[in-house]
Amino acid sequence: MTDTRKLIIAIDGPAGAGKSTIASRLARKLGYVNLESGAMYRALALKAIEWDISFDDEAALVELAHNARIRLEPTVGGNRVLLDNRDVTQRVRDTDVTQAASRVSVHPKVRDWMVARQREMGEGGGVVMEGRDIGTKVFPDADVKIFLDADASVRAQRRLLQTGSDAISATALAEELRERDRRDRTRTSSPLEPAPDAVILDSSQLSEDEVLRHVEELVHRKLA
Repeated sequence: MTDTRKLIIAIDGPAGAGKSTIASRLARKLGYVNLESGAMYRALALKAIEWDISFDDEAALVELAHNARIRLEPTVGGNRVLLDNRDVTQRVRDTDVTQAASRVSVHPKVRDWMVARQREMGEGGGVVMEGRDIGTKVFPDADVKIFLDADASVRAQRRLLQTGSDAISATALAEELRERDRRDRTRTSSPLEPAPDAVILDSSQLSEDEVLRHVEELVHRKLA
């Protein structure tokens, strides 16, 4: 696929819908940068854990954010996540950090700071960005907007297969995902919802390759 234009592609959706995988594969195929908003929130949450900052203290979290250096470094296998020049790629995927990120991300001033950083990173185009509010808040003028969804039970099964963990049952994980969905959809700042012009894609009955083909078709159409 060749085109002189560099698109901004936004992929939103709930936790475990497969956004990160699809965004990473699409970015590699297009030669674009994959900006993971979730990884950035998890990096900040990790710093809050390390500094013993309450996840409910918005002012302290914002101050922490202003003193954090969060970078995403593209590699063949996906992004490296760097926090204050430390590679925390694996650590930010741990359950405690993921749960902390969900709580940290509800604060409007934290989100405002994060959105400003994300816009700086993607303003030149040539990016695939996934998250909860990319098409509605971060890049409302994105060239392609996709809302990737799936049933919570399906998302739980996929996540267990991905992590290989047997520490939690699929039923319990599905309940955790539903609770996270509830927090994301009801927060006052940038709630999780499809942009009015987003293409809603339910992947419950689709394979990863089938989802990627659907997304690629949307990009081809835009470039055409």
